Amino acid sequence: MKVDWSKNVAAGALIAVGLCLGGFFINKGICKFASKDRAVSVKGLSTREVTADHAVWPLSYSWSGNDLPALYEQLARVTDRVKRHLLSLGFSNEDIQQGSISVSNNWDSYYGDRRPDYKYTLSTSLVISTDNVDLVVSSQGKESDLLKEGIIVTSNSWNLDYQYNGLPELKPSMIEEATRNARTVAQKFAEDAQCSLGSIRRASQGQFSIESDEYQPWVKHVRVVTTVDYFLE
Repeated sequence: MKVDWSKNVAAGALIAVGLCLGGFFINKGICKFASKDRAVSVKGLSTREVTADHAVWPLSYSWSGNDLPALYEQLARVTDRVKRHLLSLGFSNEDIQQGSISVSNNWDSYYGDRRPDYKYTLSTSLVISTDNVDLVVSSQGKESDLLKEGIIVTSNSWNLDYQYNGLPELKPSMIEEATRNARTVAQKFAEDAQCSLGSIRRASQGQFSIESDEYQPWVKHVRVVTTVDYFLE
């Protein structure tokens, strides 16, 4: 039987070409897949210092006595005096809210041998809720006139709430800045790695935080961190 060597050579050549092309495309696919996997994850920070735009300031006081009806009348006079004091500082009637009144029976709850001089203590508060934060700040420690009349007003700093409500308006610009800062960091990383920065692979926005200044609690520090993954090419 006579073998046609020319046909065998042609078939072998076609197989060889097919294997070469297959290897080429497989290699290109692997390289492309590896390139897609190359990415860098960076964080971008944005901060703002803002001033509180609302304050809630509770002023607590109490009065003691043995005649409960007379004690209610006395507390009403004290409340009126405290309110006039606040109005003289510049607050409006709309800024001032009357708190609830609580009654304590001192003779029912005392310990020891000596009974308290007064049977009842009535406690209440006036709560200032205002957007005039500067007035609240400047009014701190101005209770001397009340002290001269025997009225002790308690105003604890931990109970004074300075609030900032402008975060919705602040968010867009802060997110934009944080994302821009993240890209700057990623660009520097790509240059150091001798490659090009590609498109965003994934991005996530962190939680906004608002913290009061340690010494000026009406000053607020707003902060957000975004995490962005970029492809490297």
